[in-house]
Amino acid sequence: MRTGNRYTLPAAAAILLLLLYLTFFSVRETEFVLVTQFGRPLYTVTDAGLHVKWPFQSALRFDRRLRIYNPRPSEFLTRDKKNLVVESYVAWRIDDPNRFVQTVGDPIAAEMRLHDIIWSGLSASIGTRDIDSLISAASSNVQASPMLDQLTQATDRAALDQYGIRVLDVRIKRLNLPEQNKQSVYARMRAERDRIARQYRAEGEEQALSIRADADRQKEEILSAAYKEAERIRGEGDAEATRIYGQAYSKNPRFYKLVRTLESYKKVLDDKTTVVLSSDSELLRVLTKGEAGIK
Repeated sequence: MRTGNRYTLPAAAAILLLLLYLTFFSVRETEFVLVTQFGRPLYTVTDAGLHVKWPFQSALRFDRRLRIYNPRPSEFLTRDKKNLVVESYVAWRIDDPNRFVQTVGDPIAAEMRLHDIIWSGLSASIGTRDIDSLISAASSNVQASPMLDQLTQATDRAALDQYGIRVLDVRIKRLNLPEQNKQSVYARMRAERDRIARQYRAEGEEQALSIRADADRQKEEILSAAYKEAERIRGEGDAEATRIYGQAYSKNPRFYKLVRTLESYKKVLDDKTTVVLSSDSELLRVLTKGEAGIK
């Protein structure tokens, strides 16, 4: 009896600990816990902390954080019959663990379902657009963002209704071209860049002509104003000189006439000039008689 009592107490303690372990469970902030009974979902626990269930019930844990799925690159056909290789990614998380368990069961199977939805959505969206709206030298021509926003909304509705999955974002990481299409697309992009460069050069030449014309106009206005001012100053100077000459002439007419006659000699006579004068010429009288020859 003593030996039996010695093992009964530890066994009872072990059974009690097992019952406590099967009854109590904790929920972390980053997970859902789905309580099931014999494989049938009962309810979902979302609040973090310690919770209780019956020992014969099970607790399935699901990460509630955001997941990133990277589908393998796929080739699609655009509306203008161009092949395009698309590499995308999907941001998703589990929103309804009950539906998730009943429809897909685990994240790997969920991503396989997402792949089918994304592939069909991308195929339909890209098939309604020309390649220039997805790949273009002009950024204003690219219209991929509205397409992806619509695809995200449609994928989210389908995945939530069917699998309990919330799709937060569908985006394209890389767009590539099959080797047989690259050269033609690159040639078209180069032609577009050449067209833009020619447009910029033409606009630059037009602006240069406008600037030159404006500079020439300003130059003419400045020269005209300067000429006008110079003529005014010259006229004032001539008038002042005439006034001074007049004052000087009125004070001593004979001296003034002598100076003017001598100045005329400087302008008329040099070592190469031969002058034939009559005997009564005024110039000759000044040369022969000096100031006395001035009348």
